[in-house]
Amino acid sequence: MSVPATGTTQAVWAGRERRGPNVLTAPFHPRTWREHGYLWLALLLAPFALAYVILVPSLAAGLVVTVVGLGLVGVLVLAARGWGAMYRGLAAGLLDERVEEPPAFGRPRGFWRGLWAMLGDVDGWRALLFMLLAFPAAIAGFVTSVTFLATGAGGLTYWYWYRFLPLQAATDGTLHRGAQFGNDWFADTPRRLWLVALGGFVLLFVWPWLQHLFAQLFRVLTRALLGPSRTSVRVAELRASRAAQVEDADARLRRIERDLHDGTQARLVAVAMQLGEAREQLASGDPAVADELLSTAHASTKEALTELREIARGIHPPALDSGLAIALETLAARAPVPVTLTVDPSVTVGRALSPAVESIAYFTVAELVTNAAKHAGASVVRVSLDRSDGSLRLWVYDDGRGGALVVPPDGTGRRTGLAGLADRVRAVDGTFDLSSPAGGPTVVTVTLPASTRS
Repeated sequence: MSVPATGTTQAVWAGRERRGPNVLTAPFHPRTWREHGYLWLALLLAPFALAYVILVPSLAAGLVVTVVGLGLVGVLVLAARGWGAMYRGLAAGLLDERVEEPPAFGRPRGFWRGLWAMLGDVDGWRALLFMLLAFPAAIAGFVTSVTFLATGAGGLTYWYWYRFLPLQAATDGTLHRGAQFGNDWFADTPRRLWLVALGGFVLLFVWPWLQHLFAQLFRVLTRALLGPSRTSVRVAELRASRAAQVEDADARLRRIERDLHDGTQARLVAVAMQLGEAREQLASGDPAVADELLSTAHASTKEALTELREIARGIHPPALDSGLAIALETLAARAPVPVTLTVDPSVTVGRALSPAVESIAYFTVAELVTNAAKHAGASVVRVSLDRSDGSLRLWVYDDGRGGALVVPPDGTGRRTGLAGLADRVRAVDGTFDLSSPAGGPTVVTVTLPASTRS
């Protein structure tokens, strides 16, 4: 009776394969044969890759005096990214080594800037270096793997095919049919046949582990040279952060414009109309109606001033003029949920923080406290702020239901306020870490550079 494999059983077998074979199953394990196939393909590609690598500096040396030649060299450097993508695909399919693709090449405006950017493309040159190092590694790995595999398999089956070898004469004139080692040692007796088979058995079981060393070498080279470099990742993050900040600033300006146009402006227009009607009523001798209109206009004016203060507070909280600690204390006192605030003295001692860092820290706490009260159903929020090693560390905890996510823009319009906070933090080279399992609690740790006012 057969039992169908469940998802758990399949996951267990997949995990065993990922962990690799043991000593007894190594020659028959799928990983061993995938690595063997990779070494075959690496050897087939190695000569072409080496020729491509040699072509780039050769053309650069011969065509350096011509602009067209430099452009061609730049194109070849960029095209090396394609070689890198091919090697990444081989590593993912045969070595189970999945490496993230480097950020796409961003060509700056201007002919000369674009040309030098192509010639200096770091990821293209890293791919060329991989291709150069892959040539000797592929030859050494292939020769070692095939030699041990062929010798091991040949020794293990030698007892059968040795009889088809030609006869050979020893120094004493006797004829032997078998492999010759030295002058008179021929592997043609039962004892020697067993010895050769034992040697082949050992070589066959040693082969997967020697081959695995070369496969590991290619894995290391792939990770080191074909993945995104720290510089390229940082540049891509800065570009994305800059774009997000531009989008966020545009949205803020539109929101301020809408609030002023639809709220405050409309209210002030109504005040002007009410004052005009009151003046007419005074002229016609009806002071009671004029007094009622003036009272309404006065109330509308105060509401308009309140709205203007709220808009101004959204741009720059006045409490920040007294420092971040005072601003956070004011925020905690006005919060809709109990907030416990702990500010280390190191934050207030010494030079004041830059306005940008203070503003980001303030709005981060304000957004997280609002989320805890509005979405998480939290009963308490704890905020901690300290400053050390040139960084400002902000820690916010709430005991709500959890499940918070940072949803970046994906073209569908779906986005969370946490994504905006993360973009703001990354814009100043900070870090934003979120831990919010279902059921809570939610913990957000933000690290900002503690740059000071100049």
